[in-house]
Amino acid sequence: MAFFTIPKTAQTVSHESIRLWCNKFGPMYTNRLKRKRQGYGDTFYIDEVFVKINGELHYLWRAVDQDGDVVDVLLQSRRDGRAAKRFFGRLKRSHGAEPRKIVSDKLRSYDVAHRDLIPEAIHENTQYANNKAELSHQPTRVRERQMRRFKPSRQAQRFLNAHAVVYTLFNLGRHLIGAEHYRNLRESAFSDWRTAVV
Repeated sequence: MAFFTIPKTAQTVSHESIRLWCNKFGPMYTNRLKRKRQGYGDTFYIDEVFVKINGELHYLWRAVDQDGDVVDVLLQSRRDGRAAKRFFGRLKRSHGAEPRKIVSDKLRSYDVAHRDLIPEAIHENTQYANNKAELSHQPTRVRERQMRRFKPSRQAQRFLNAHAVVYTLFNLGRHLIGAEHYRNLRESAFSDWRTAVV
């Protein structure tokens, strides 16, 4: 889904024009959608996955709540304790409160961040417990292949922020609800979208 409306008077639009429009309007639409967000659940599933940018290895940190909504994403060059603490601090700022529980894999960096930043939260790291977070990487992998890999890290972070917010807006759990309820939620999502891009 595009992050802009192509002017009716435009005869031809280049890829470069689209890229510039995305850079200009994407963050603005993302911020508007975030402001309308009512909040997230109290359990965060956290995971990191590697991505290559210009031949260099980076790590994409992601947190989703119990409903599968993406709370935040952050691209970093490391996955040590300092990187984990940076991501946890960002999560606290974006969420506005500490989660009741976090679920991760057995990466020790999570223990460091948990102990230093949110010691009151329950931390679970049993095998397969964070499958929800691992599965949430799949839409990003699809987009990565379609875009023939991400290029500059700043561009990747900008795109991932927007993609996470829009994906969450339209991630309605169709298989869990009835048809009428789904139609109402979808109409509400499109209404929020139209308000954001006005």
